[in-house]
Amino acid sequence: MMNKHLIACTFVLSLLAAPWLCVAADASRATFGTMPDGRKVEVVALDDGRGFTARVISLGASLQSLMLPDRHGKLADVVLAYPDLHDYLAKPQYFGATVGRFANRIAKGRFVLDGKSYQITLNDGPNSLHGGTLGFDKVVWQVVKVVKSPEPSVTLRYVSPDGDQGYPGTLTATVTYTLKAGHELDIDYSATTDKPTIVNLSNHAYWNLGGEGSGSVYDDVLTIPADGITPVDDTLIPTGEFRPVAGTDYDFRQGKPIGRDIRDGKEGQLLRGRGYDMNWVISRAKVSAPRLVAKVEDPHSGRVLTLYSAQPGLQFYSGNFLDGTSVGKSGRIYRQGDAFVLEPQLFPDTPNHPDFGSARLMPGQVYHNHIVYRFSVDGAAGR
Repeated sequence: MMNKHLIACTFVLSLLAAPWLCVAADASRATFGTMPDGRKVEVVALDDGRGFTARVISLGASLQSLMLPDRHGKLADVVLAYPDLHDYLAKPQYFGATVGRFANRIAKGRFVLDGKSYQITLNDGPNSLHGGTLGFDKVVWQVVKVVKSPEPSVTLRYVSPDGDQGYPGTLTATVTYTLKAGHELDIDYSATTDKPTIVNLSNHAYWNLGGEGSGSVYDDVLTIPADGITPVDDTLIPTGEFRPVAGTDYDFRQGKPIGRDIRDGKEGQLLRGRGYDMNWVISRAKVSAPRLVAKVEDPHSGRVLTLYSAQPGLQFYSGNFLDGTSVGKSGRIYRQGDAFVLEPQLFPDTPNHPDFGSARLMPGQVYHNHIVYRFSVDGAAGR
């Protein structure tokens, strides 16, 4: 007897001649592990039915896996991550995590809002990084919605109480991960508050387009359409200057291999960050819709990542602090330069630099950061 789902699908095809309607897309949830206090960490698997799959875990609302074909159709997982919960807890690395309340650094963990001074927790030398000692990457988010459709998705939520890590206001944050047609990963962040606060959310996925554990990304060709950067001091806090990239190692406007200039000893910024760890100024004017902020091409696999966001800044980090002490899903050790991170966000330390814009969120307003990763394949066999 013919399966009733096959009969239905055949009927639809005969009417509409649209074979994509019968793709067996799916979304499922399971337990990834158990926290020391007994809370369950979930994993949601998204599958578009065409070999494009992702896994998201509720610890840190983190992207744990993304499978993509290369120019020969061979699939590989292009996201660095740990294989189990124990490793996430034993050695946190922001792998694929949602970072906040304030992504990036705040100088000395201090800022002033409406005339009142706030002190948030310090976890990066004298500064606060990615929200502090218990940032959004280290908390368990609630899986509130899983959608099974041709564009499968998962939505997670976390409610950060007033005073959490020193931040004012109860902040309700949500993120939706969606696999869209054409090998597109859509990450949509939003947040609301019950009193004035600051917010800056982003995703901290470590990408290796050759496959996690496959080695260095220094041959990957990176393009960033930005004319300037915000240079930093010895603690990686912006000085407040806007510096043109023309004639510097930070000029990626025409595209160049990540590793071409990374060992240039003349560039003090590269010494401070042990490589690239800097904010590029995509725009100082507000925009409402995502636009191109970066493109990365791997000449070996042919995989191409194109990144879109409406955020003014892009933090590019070349995996400088991967120190050979983390073992990934492939069983291989992650070392310096084995991944790159691209974080669309507000400029670092924005609350302390009026010229950088505003990180303020007021009651009744909705914070938004819509990030789109579009993947494709270059058919040329190497460069």
